[in-house]
Amino acid sequence: MLKKLYLFVLLPCLGLSAQTNYFESDVNAIESKVIEWRRDFHQHPELGNQEFRTSEVVAKHLESLGIEVKRNVAITGVVGVLKGAKPGPVIALRADMDGLPVTERVDVPFKSEVKVEYADQTTGVMHACGHDSHMAILMATAEILAKHKNELAGTVKFIFQPAEEGVFGEGKAFGADLMVQEGALKNPDVDVAFGLHINSQTPAGQIKYKSGPVMAAVDQFYITVRGKQTHGAYPWSGVDPILVSSQIILGLNTIVSRNVNLIENPAVVSVGAINAGNRHNIIPEEAKFLGTIRTFDLEQRALIHKRIKEIAENIAKSAGAVAEVSIENGYPVTFNNVALTKKMLPSLQTAAGPGNTKEVNAVMGAEDFSYFAREVPGLFFFLGAMEKGKSPSEVAPHHTPDFYLDESGFKVGVQAFCNLVLDYMKME
Repeated sequence: MLKKLYLFVLLPCLGLSAQTNYFESDVNAIESKVIEWRRDFHQHPELGNQEFRTSEVVAKHLESLGIEVKRNVAITGVVGVLKGAKPGPVIALRADMDGLPVTERVDVPFKSEVKVEYADQTTGVMHACGHDSHMAILMATAEILAKHKNELAGTVKFIFQPAEEGVFGEGKAFGADLMVQEGALKNPDVDVAFGLHINSQTPAGQIKYKSGPVMAAVDQFYITVRGKQTHGAYPWSGVDPILVSSQIILGLNTIVSRNVNLIENPAVVSVGAINAGNRHNIIPEEAKFLGTIRTFDLEQRALIHKRIKEIAENIAKSAGAVAEVSIENGYPVTFNNVALTKKMLPSLQTAAGPGNTKEVNAVMGAEDFSYFAREVPGLFFFLGAMEKGKSPSEVAPHHTPDFYLDESGFKVGVQAFCNLVLDYMKME
């Protein structure tokens, strides 16, 4: 009997069995606030590094809880520090704040009507990736943990991060990268970081996770093809950069199928835009196109960069044109610390309930939470928000005008954050 009791006490400490849903009554009680905050953010979205109203709402809320607040980190970021009554580890919880240049089509009372000029075009702004829900969930977590700070053995840093989606036209650090550079993980020094991402194609309230590499590294490539302008009726008098570009694009699509060892790691090379010319009967002097690269391995990443350059330059040369290739490194691989994931899995399982936590394959999407997880052990997981009775093929994916979230699972995210904080503090 004593041996069984000893194992019962020891197993939770090792992260091998389910634990308690901490402050569960508080989590249930705050659900309506989470939804209210989320809808407010949704109705007033702001693009990366322009989250002025958003960050002020966040900062004032944290200050009202007695949390020490630092504003204007990485331009518009907010960092809150909550010190528990007892010494212990420093845990970072992160939410991103920016919206996207997407015009919303969903007919909800809190629909975004915001319009801006972006990349020389008038567009709507929308929380089409769910960052509004991330902020609301973390604000609720902050409120609950501040209420129970006398029970905390350690410190919690609430990181509200701008510009996760990138910043148009700026070739310098932003978002999580800049927050790290400006010391968001320092003073006090963070021991571990947790983050979540809502998912419109996962059932509401369900949690998905993966140990190790969970989201891809992302890079951008830009290719300019310079030919010789001529009349469209006399193509032999010039060098057609549009035709050459199309041949290069076809060539780029052979990289993944013929050069990458897909047994070891998947990869993606996609062209996202091409621009050339302005008239039906003029073959222009140049064509420009750009695209994205997704990889999970450094050697694979280097190989793809090399092949893009070789294919573009040599196909152009063979046609009498010139291709200029520029490749910018983006976010690194988002990596979930293996030991940390194993240790904290029961915390997620308890929050989501029996059978609602599932391990998944890595995804080709990218996340700049990777910069935090590169500095300290990190765990990044996905929280479902798909309507009951729907299938993934029936609902709109992220970054689209019809993106929609079922709000009933948000409180699972709050519960998961509370569980992760309390369980980690008790394990250390």
